[in-house]
Amino acid sequence: MLLTSLVGVTAGLFIGALPGLTATMALAVLLPFTFSMPPLQGLIALGAVYMGSIYGGAFTAILINTPGTPSSIATTFDGYPMARQGRAYEGIASATIASVVGGLVGVTALLLLAPPLARLAVAFGPAEMFWVALLGLTLVASLSAGSLLKGLTGGCIGIMLGTIGVAPVGGETRFTFGLPAMQGGVELIVALIGLFVIPEILSMAATVRGAVPEEVAKLRQNVSIVSVAKRIFTRPVNLIRSCIIGQLVALVPGAGGNVTSLVAYNEARRFSDDPDSFGKGNVDGIVASESSNNVMVAGSMVPLLTLGIPGAPPDAIILGVLLLHGLRPGLDLFTETGTLTNGFILSMGLGALLLLPVGLLGGRLIQRAVVRTPVYFLVPSIVMVTILGTFALRNSMLDVLIMLVLGTAGYFLRLLGITAPPIVLGLILGGIAEQGYVQAVLTGAAYEVPQLALVKNPLSIVLAVLVVLSALTALLPQWLERRGATKSPSPRE
Repeated sequence: MLLTSLVGVTAGLFIGALPGLTATMALAVLLPFTFSMPPLQGLIALGAVYMGSIYGGAFTAILINTPGTPSSIATTFDGYPMARQGRAYEGIASATIASVVGGLVGVTALLLLAPPLARLAVAFGPAEMFWVALLGLTLVASLSAGSLLKGLTGGCIGIMLGTIGVAPVGGETRFTFGLPAMQGGVELIVALIGLFVIPEILSMAATVRGAVPEEVAKLRQNVSIVSVAKRIFTRPVNLIRSCIIGQLVALVPGAGGNVTSLVAYNEARRFSDDPDSFGKGNVDGIVASESSNNVMVAGSMVPLLTLGIPGAPPDAIILGVLLLHGLRPGLDLFTETGTLTNGFILSMGLGALLLLPVGLLGGRLIQRAVVRTPVYFLVPSIVMVTILGTFALRNSMLDVLIMLVLGTAGYFLRLLGITAPPIVLGLILGGIAEQGYVQAVLTGAAYEVPQLALVKNPLSIVLAVLVVLSALTALLPQWLERRGATKSPSPRE
């Protein structure tokens, strides 16, 4: 069992570091091999690969500004600027420590708090999901690089991309341009690869010198894992807050690590003493992103093991393994097969601990492979991996074409100051908001104003208030700063 966990974490690490190969894909590939394993060993293997692949996405996010998994989107915001400053090792060490802590916190919460937290997850209906999505969309203001208008423009582009395909409620076909293959919409991974990887590759190819700056090649500086750990643990508020956010968001079915890390990153920036340093190489940004998305690995198991509702896409595969071995989620899973269930949960804690040695050793290999490869090998190699990873999602050449079109558009949008994070945020949350809104309005058809169904219970009202407060706290400082900037020159003149 220990060897199974070690091999699983190692394999997950390298799979997660490859753009396009997500945790869901890794578990799907591993699934046939678990058929011949005993139930506990099969679950341990899946849990270890899951834990390792979510963590592995941080390496390419830090080294080449390419999130290996969707959960590592927020890691790119400060990870790559740190690498450009010659602080690649500090970024990798910070991501490793945060991932270990986040994984252990998620496992502890799963062991102790599964039943009460599961009851909270049941309370989220369509109206609550709509407000949660809107709460996430308020992040656009903080992700706007110096211009709120450009950030909102990016968010609108992402929301429009999310409307392509069959409507989530009603089944209408929209913006498919007469192509039946477009009915499936724009796959999130396709958009991530296109908007994050292709613009960076084009920038690499446009540079005269090497694809990877010399500063990124400096893995080890005058910093050690002990000094990085001391810096993180002497300022525990950000770590604790991010773990709590990760656990709470993980309870919402379908939210996933991408939403979790973005929300945690936004709160870390909002409560920071130096918010302007975020996006320029602040360690707290990496800690917030990586701790929260690794909490999600075990945290999303709460609705899975207690209610049979996958909290994230990879959990659906683990649910299939449980059903394959005749194990049904619910109270019986903890009472009649408690040894197997708790053994699986504890093995995920072991996988989180193994991230420390495996991550630091494996990360060194990944870093050396990236920075020592010449530009004329690195760029086409990344292009090949991204095209293969995109095609493997649905065996569709149309996905490859969409990825290339989005990537090229993303490159020119970046030149205009419209960055990828707001676009991706709009794509992720736009569909969730639309589905929640339409379902809530349909359930409120008996009301004179159907939209009142969005605030028909105390939980949805609380979430609506949080949306307003979040928008005000994000917009008010910018408004005050702009107002002060317009007034200040007049006395001097």
